[in-house]
Amino acid sequence: MDWMSSIVEERIQAAMRNGEFDQLPGAGKPLKLNDDAAVPEELRASYKLLKNAGLLPEEMQLRKDMVRLGELLACCREDSDRVSLDRELSLKRMRYQSLMEARGWQGSSMPGAYEAKIRERLTTSDQLQESKSLEKP
Repeated sequence: MDWMSSIVEERIQAAMRNGEFDQLPGAGKPLKLNDDAAVPEELRASYKLLKNAGLLPEEMQLRKDMVRLGELLACCREDSDRVSLDRELSLKRMRYQSLMEARGWQGSSMPGAYEAKIRERLTTSDQLQESKSLEKP
């Protein structure tokens, strides 16, 4: 440890002995960490800027839109509305697929069986997935 680190550590220890950290807000509660471990390092700064601005990265917005459209399709009763929603969903899926390919999705070493399941999971709502799993014996 260099001399600066040892001074800092000494002052922290003294503050702990004096109880200066005892009444801090959130004491004893788990930290709220931003889990960005899954985000590539070169994208973390831009994702953080988008998050702070209340925006989503394009692939996440597309996924959100696809889930919403899937739920609307599941509830839709009119054929004309169904065709319109289905067309919009197809366009979102194509854009999402091209975006994922541009980001290296296709070049991964992921086995084909898992790739199809992951794609399905990303493009259907959690609610639809749960109902499918309940139907299976």
